[in-house]
Amino acid sequence: MVKPDNDRLDKVMTDSLRARDLREQSYREQALKMYPHICGRCTREFTRKNLHELTVHHRDHNHSNNPIDGSNWELLCLYCHDNEHQRQLDARQGNNSTDNTQQASSTFNPFADLKSMLNNKE
Repeated sequence: MVKPDNDRLDKVMTDSLRARDLREQSYREQALKMYPHICGRCTREFTRKNLHELTVHHRDHNHSNNPIDGSNWELLCLYCHDNEHQRQLDARQGNNSTDNTQQASSTFNPFADLKSMLNNKE
Protein backbone atom coordinates (compact mmCIF):
# COMPACT_ATOMS: atom_id res chain seq x y z
CA MET A 1 0.00 0.00 0.00
CA VAL A 2 1.33 3.43 -0.98
CA LYS A 3 1.56 5.91 1.89
CA PRO A 4 0.06 9.31 1.03
CA ASP A 5 2.41 12.26 0.96
CA ASN A 6 0.92 14.23 3.87
CA ASP A 7 3.45 17.05 3.62
CA ARG A 8 2.54 17.66 0.00
CA LEU A 9 -1.18 17.52 0.77
CA ASP A 10 -0.75 19.93 3.68
CA LYS A 11 1.14 22.36 1.43
CA VAL A 12 -1.56 22.21 -1.27
CA MET A 13 -4.30 22.83 1.31
CA THR A 14 -2.38 25.68 2.94
CA ASP A 15 -1.71 27.33 -0.41
CA SER A 16 -5.33 26.94 -1.44
CA LEU A 17 -6.64 28.45 1.80
CA ARG A 18 -4.15 31.31 1.61
CA ALA A 19 -5.17 32.10 -1.97
CA ARG A 20 -8.84 32.03 -1.01
CA ASP A 21 -8.23 34.33 1.95
CA LEU A 22 -6.31 36.81 -0.23
CA ARG A 23 -9.04 36.79 -2.86
CA GLU A 24 -11.73 37.30 -0.24
CA GLN A 25 -9.83 40.10 1.46
CA SER A 26 -9.46 41.85 -1.85
CA TYR A 27 -13.13 41.93 -2.84
CA ARG A 28 -14.33 42.20 0.76
CA GLU A 29 -12.25 45.29 1.38
CA GLN A 30 -13.43 46.80 -1.90
CA ALA A 31 -17.08 46.08 -1.09
CA LEU A 32 -16.75 47.52 2.43
CA LYS A 33 -15.30 50.73 0.99
CA MET A 34 -17.97 50.90 -1.70
CA TYR A 35 -21.17 50.15 0.24
CA PRO A 36 -22.57 51.37 3.56
CA HIS A 37 -22.09 48.91 6.41
CA ILE A 38 -25.72 47.78 6.37
CA CYS A 39 -27.16 44.34 5.58
CA GLY A 40 -28.91 44.46 2.24
CA ARG A 41 -31.76 42.26 3.50
CA CYS A 42 -32.53 42.97 7.16
CA THR A 43 -31.02 46.51 7.14
CA ARG A 44 -29.05 45.82 10.31
CA GLU A 45 -26.29 48.41 10.75
CA PHE A 46 -22.72 47.43 11.55
CA THR A 47 -19.93 49.22 13.40
CA ARG A 48 -16.24 48.46 13.67
CA LYS A 49 -17.04 46.28 16.65
CA ASN A 50 -19.26 43.84 14.73
CA LEU A 51 -18.13 44.42 11.14
CA HIS A 52 -16.76 40.87 10.99
CA GLU A 53 -20.41 39.69 10.92
CA LEU A 54 -21.03 41.47 7.61
CA THR A 55 -20.25 39.31 4.58
CA VAL A 56 -19.98 39.86 0.85
CA HIS A 57 -22.54 37.86 -1.11
CA HIS A 58 -21.99 37.16 -4.81
CA ARG A 59 -25.32 37.66 -6.52
CA ASP A 60 -24.55 35.15 -9.28
CA HIS A 61 -22.95 32.73 -6.75
CA ASN A 62 -19.67 32.83 -8.70
CA HIS A 63 -16.91 33.77 -6.28
CA SER A 64 -14.52 34.38 -9.15
CA ASN A 65 -16.79 37.03 -10.71
CA ASN A 66 -15.57 40.17 -8.98
CA PRO A 67 -16.12 43.16 -11.28
CA ILE A 68 -14.40 46.32 -10.11
CA ASP A 69 -17.72 48.22 -9.99
CA GLY A 70 -19.08 45.76 -7.38
CA SER A 71 -22.15 44.92 -9.45
CA ASN A 72 -21.99 41.25 -8.39
CA TRP A 73 -21.71 41.98 -4.67
CA GLU A 74 -24.06 42.81 -1.88
CA LEU A 75 -23.33 43.08 1.82
CA LEU A 76 -25.33 40.66 3.95
CA CYS A 77 -25.14 39.79 7.63
CA LEU A 78 -24.16 36.22 8.48
CA TYR A 79 -27.78 35.20 9.04
CA CYS A 80 -29.16 36.66 5.82
CA HIS A 81 -26.20 35.26 3.87
CA ASP A 82 -26.83 31.76 5.22
CA ASN A 83 -30.54 32.15 4.47
CA GLU A 84 -29.81 33.21 0.88
CA HIS A 85 -27.62 30.17 0.24
CA GLN A 86 -30.15 27.85 1.89
CA ARG A 87 -32.87 29.23 -0.40
CA GLN A 88 -30.65 28.50 -3.40
CA LEU A 89 -30.09 24.92 -2.21
CA ASP A 90 -33.81 24.42 -1.60
CA ALA A 91 -34.63 25.76 -5.06
CA ARG A 92 -32.13 23.41 -6.69
CA GLN A 93 -33.45 20.40 -4.79
CA GLY A 94 -37.00 21.28 -5.74
CA ASN A 95 -36.07 21.37 -9.43
CA ASN A 96 -34.44 17.95 -9.62
CA SER A 97 -37.29 16.19 -11.41
CA THR A 98 -36.38 15.03 -14.88
CA ASP A 99 -39.81 15.47 -16.45
CA ASN A 100 -40.51 18.94 -14.97
CA THR A 101 -43.78 17.79 -13.42
CA GLN A 102 -44.60 18.02 -9.76
CA GLN A 103 -44.41 14.82 -7.81
CA ALA A 104 -47.76 13.40 -6.82
CA SER A 105 -48.49 13.50 -3.13
CA SER A 106 -49.11 10.28 -1.28
CA THR A 107 -52.69 9.01 -1.29
CA PHE A 108 -52.11 6.42 1.45
CA ASN A 109 -54.34 6.92 4.48
CA PRO A 110 -53.36 4.67 7.41
CA PHE A 111 -56.68 5.30 9.19
CA ALA A 112 -58.96 4.74 6.21
CA ASP A 113 -60.38 1.44 7.49
CA LEU A 114 -59.89 2.04 11.22
CA LYS A 115 -63.59 1.94 12.13
CA SER A 116 -64.16 -1.45 10.53
CA MET A 117 -61.00 -2.83 12.14
CA LEU A 118 -62.17 -1.68 15.56
CA ASN A 119 -65.65 -3.15 14.95
CA ASN A 120 -64.13 -6.52 13.99
CA LYS A 121 -62.27 -6.76 17.31
CA GLU A 122 -65.52 -6.41 19.31
